[in-house]
This record gives sequence, structure tokens and C-alpha cells, in this order.
Amino acid sequence: MKNVILLLLLLFIIAGCNNKKSVNVSKPLIVGLSQIGNESSWRMCNTRSIVEAAQKAGIRLIIDEAQQKQENQIKAIRSFIVYKVDVILLVPIVETGWDLVLREAKKANIPVIIVDRKIATSDKTLYRGFIGENGFEEGKRAGEFLVNKYKNQDRNINIIELNGTEKSSISKERQLGFRSVIEKDKKFSVIFSEDGDFLKSRGKEIISQILSYNNKELRIGTKPADVIFSQNDAMTLGALEVLDTYKIDAGKDVTIVSIDGEQKAIDALKKGQVNCIVECNPYTGEKLMELVKEVCAGNPIPECTYIKGAVFSENDDLLSIEPRGY
Repeated sequence: MKNVILLLLLLFIIAGCNNKKSVNVSKPLIVGLSQIGNESSWRMCNTRSIVEAAQKAGIRLIIDEAQQKQENQIKAIRSFIVYKVDVILLVPIVETGWDLVLREAKKANIPVIIVDRKIATSDKTLYRGFIGENGFEEGKRAGEFLVNKYKNQDRNINIIELNGTEKSSISKERQLGFRSVIEKDKKFSVIFSEDGDFLKSRGKEIISQILSYNNKELRIGTKPADVIFSQNDAMTLGALEVLDTYKIDAGKDVTIVSIDGEQKAIDALKKGQVNCIVECNPYTGEKLMELVKEVCAGNPIPECTYIKGAVFSENDDLLSIEPRGY
């Protein structure tokens, strides 16, 4: 009889060691989060949302902030593997370069959920699912605002484009979505495009350089810029500071379109300094913890879980926008 019991226990242990194992959810779950850093109010709010949701769910969260460096994230993932966390949450700064370390996590039977930005890999079994924004749709919405704003104008509309982090999925998606709309109308042209790393300092630096090179005029060569499309509010706020220094009336002399929805950007929208903001919702924490529990219970989760966002523009009742919290 003892041999039978031992055999059953052995079979139970082996069954629990496959890649779709069910964690004993009666014990507190331990989750490792590799976060990019704290480069913006949006990012800090996103981290806070995850922390608060984990506390509410009774999940122990270990956070490592990578200071915008992929090598730091890879070290963090390996430390989570050594620590034997139940789930790894990865906010990837760039798309590629993850396969090796994620194979290590898979070998250790630790499921991975990708958060906020996507990764590019030929092996989709290296992670369970993605949760975050739909960057392509965000870019499309920004383009649709411009097409509608200038629909009755028969002239060329020149655009300065401030992109995010080079080789990040979200920057690529937002650019593709934006251009998929404006390229259908020949009057729109992107006359300048530069990566700004989603940083306020870079948004400020890029616009300052353009103005310095062009005798304090917002133009590229002989082409005056009608629009600044910025892929996040941090870069937008940096650009606004420079425009104010040069006495350029943002929102009027140049149309400003941004993505995120930070409070300071919404305040600028209400002042008429920004014309449109496409919201990128940072409050992913509650839904993310639901996915963590599903994974730990051995259940499948959706390949993509998108967090919905709104669009705020000069055409809206801006007084109805509630405080953003970030």
C-alpha cells in the first residue's frame, strides 16, 4: 500500500512539473516584474497600478527597474528564475533579443506574460500572452484627428514626427498606424522624423535643434511645419517648453497631437496648447493580476489583451475630463 501511495505522489509531482503546471493558489503567489524604469508620469502610474493590484490580490510582487537598459532586464529575469517566482512579467524595452533568456524561464517552468510592449519571436511558446495598448490603433486615431481637422483645407500639411524608443514595438506600431491614415491624403507629408526615446529631455532637445538650425523658425529646409505629432506626452511637454521659449503659439501656430493622457498634457489641451491627445491607459494592474491567477491555475489566457483608451481633442467638452491620476 505504501508503494502505491508513493507512486501516486511521484506521478503527481511529475504531472506538476510540465509547462502548463497548476500552482497551488492557496499559497501566496510570487511574481517578478521587470519594468523599464520611471521615465514618465505614465510609466510611474503603470507601475503603481500593478503594485496596488498585486497587494489587493494578495500577490507578492518583486520589482526590478531596468533604467532603460535591456541588459538590466535580462539580468532581472535570470534573478527571478533563480528565486523561483511563480510568474515573470516583462515590460520589454525593445522587441528583439529575448529568446535566450525566455527559453531559460521556460526550462524552469516559469510562465511569462508580456506587458505594455510586444516582443518579436518565432517561438510563441516562450510567453503566455500580452496585455497592453494597441499601438497601431492609437497611431490611427492620431492620424484621423488630423485628417478631420484639415479636411477643408487645400494646401500641403507638413508634419514633424517624434517617435519613441528605437526598435520598440509600441513606437513602430504607432508610426505604422499614424501613417496608414495620413498617407491616404496626399496633402499630408512627414518632413522630419526622429526617435525621442519617450523622454521629455529628448523632445525638448529635438525641437530646440530644429529651431536653432532654422533661425528660430519651425521648419525643415524651406518647408514650414504645420504639425508636431509626438508619440507620448513626455516628449510633447518637452517640445512645448521650447516652443514657448521661442514665442511660437503651440496649438495655433502649430498643431500638436500627442499620445498618453498625462494630467500635464490634459492641462495643456485645456489651455489650447495641445489639439489632441490619444489616451494610452496605464491602469493595467487589475486585469494583469487576473491573468496571473489564470496562468497559475493552469488555464490559457488570450494571446492579446488590449486595454481601451479614449481620445481627447479641442472639439470636446474639456471640463468633463476627470483628473487623470498621473
